[in-house]
Amino acid sequence: MSFSSASFQDLVVAQIPRLRRYAYALTGDRTRSDDLVQDCLERAWGRRRLFEPSRPIRPWLFTILHKLHVNHVRRRAAEPLTVSHDDSMTTLAVAPSACGEVEIEDLRRALASLAPDQRSVVLLVGLEQLSYQEAAAALGVAVDTVVSRLSRARAQLREHLGTSATPRLRKTP
Repeated sequence: MSFSSASFQDLVVAQIPRLRRYAYALTGDRTRSDDLVQDCLERAWGRRRLFEPSRPIRPWLFTILHKLHVNHVRRRAAEPLTVSHDDSMTTLAVAPSACGEVEIEDLRRALASLAPDQRSVVLLVGLEQLSYQEAAAALGVAVDTVVSRLSRARAQLREHLGTSATPRLRKTP
């Protein structure tokens, strides 16, 4: 199948908002997330011949972004983790009440308390709406691993948030 650079570029550009959101959720830092997305885009462009046009581009890009993030974390292992709050990344249709702001902050803290592998699964399945299969491909793990990490993450989120109800993330067969 023939694939032009222009059509590849269009597909990639359409995914930039999702890449930025996922990168910010992973890093908690606007500057690092922008750097991560830029590195991802550079790597994708350099390896565009490896992309299979018959497959969806989003999981391919998320795989690149995730692997870059893991590499950055390994390199920065000696640095302390800092999380900044950037209002420009929060796009809500209606301004939250003070109670809503507290709940959002509680959720941010709960997500930050998850192990990185669990947080990645929650973000890919819950935030980015990837199927279990797409999340498994992006993370380079088996679908069963995604399911078990998601289950453990949900339990930990329930405990951290003090809720008995199971948060409903998109269930995919």
